[in-house]
Amino acid sequence: MTIPDHGGPRADPGAPAQPTPVRRLRRAERREQILDAATRAFARAGYAATGLDDVAAEAALTRAMLYRHFESKADLYRAVLDRACVRLAEATGGDDFDEGAIPALLRAAAADPDGFRLLFRYAAREPDFRDLIDSITAASREIAHRNLARVIPAGPWLDWAANLIPALTVEAVIAWLEAGRPDPEAAASRIDQAVHGVIAAAQPR
Repeated sequence: MTIPDHGGPRADPGAPAQPTPVRRLRRAERREQILDAATRAFARAGYAATGLDDVAAEAALTRAMLYRHFESKADLYRAVLDRACVRLAEATGGDDFDEGAIPALLRAAAADPDGFRLLFRYAAREPDFRDLIDSITAASREIAHRNLARVIPAGPWLDWAANLIPALTVEAVIAWLEAGRPDPEAAASRIDQAVHGVIAAAQPR
């Protein structure tokens, strides 16, 4: 079938192909892109061993582009930790240590494993950023103490359990991530068994 010629402009077969327009990201989208890349880069090597050039390469951006959004490496790292903390709080919800707490923590870790490791592994070892993890740890102990007081008599063993259970739970989740996230449907109940072992050990003899 012949297509009629309407007399419009014709493309020159020998002309170079026009580049496909690249959509410019809005500032908020670009910031999220940088935070995603920085989270991956920092999680691989930690704060001290990761430079802005590493983050720029991970994000496929220039170093100058990073400085349009963050004043320094420390500013960027703090933003990464703050975002991970907000995501964790949104995923875990309220401050009751009930049957939904461990599944929620596992979901949060699975959704942002690098951010989870940065908060609870790297930041805890970095003096300049330890204040954030210290505040999370203190809040977790207070929540654990208040909820465990329903089943453990007041005294040093209640304090012991309230200090131990948040740390045990976080380490159990990190170990689960590093083991390849086995049996995701049963992981929460396995960790819960360990937690109840601590509760049982804290009961009066």
